[in-house]
Amino acid sequence: MNFIEQLRTLDPRDPGRWPTTVRAFFVGLIFVASAVVFWYLLVWTQDRPQLLRAEAEEQTLRQEFMTKQQRAANLDAYKAQLAEMRRSFGAMLRQLPGRTEVPNLLVDISQTGLAAGLQEKLFQPGPEVDKGFYAELPIRIRLVGSYHEFGKFVSGIAALPRIVTLHDIQITPVDSHGGDFDDLTMDVTAKTYRYIEDEKSGGKAPAGKMGGAK
Repeated sequence: MNFIEQLRTLDPRDPGRWPTTVRAFFVGLIFVASAVVFWYLLVWTQDRPQLLRAEAEEQTLRQEFMTKQQRAANLDAYKAQLAEMRRSFGAMLRQLPGRTEVPNLLVDISQTGLAAGLQEKLFQPGPEVDKGFYAELPIRIRLVGSYHEFGKFVSGIAALPRIVTLHDIQITPVDSHGGDFDDLTMDVTAKTYRYIEDEKSGGKAPAGKMGGAK
């Protein structure tokens, strides 16, 4: 009689008469089940929070590794980008006048308006504003002329070899009494910028070419 047939002929009400192999099997089965229950209660339940923390830490470390691996792969591109940024920054610094060049730049701005055929009613440089490594010099300007002449003035400012930006532009008609009906008044604030570190280093930024209107 095989083991399966022995199980079929067992009397569940009289386990004492079961064959030795069957009783050994069920004792072992009960032992294994008890061990599993005790393991779950004493080991798994207590160690599960630690396991979850370890899994979360593993995910964090994996993400950090992938991030650092990506940065390492792009290191050469980052270095090239940094070098390009330094070159661009240096080019912009060369377009900021030193203190000794500011008076000549103010003359250039004024002459740009006159060359465009405009009448200069006001040209008033304001106090410098410290912006950290550079200073901002605002200039209040009032010009009288036509739209076409204003366009020539803006183009001339953009063509200056130093950075000059135009702000707060207001164009209004001129009072027609004793004047030309086509004349307009433009109030504008021009701003130029001076490299402060140029004074500390005692150097002089070489000339560049850039202008702009805002």
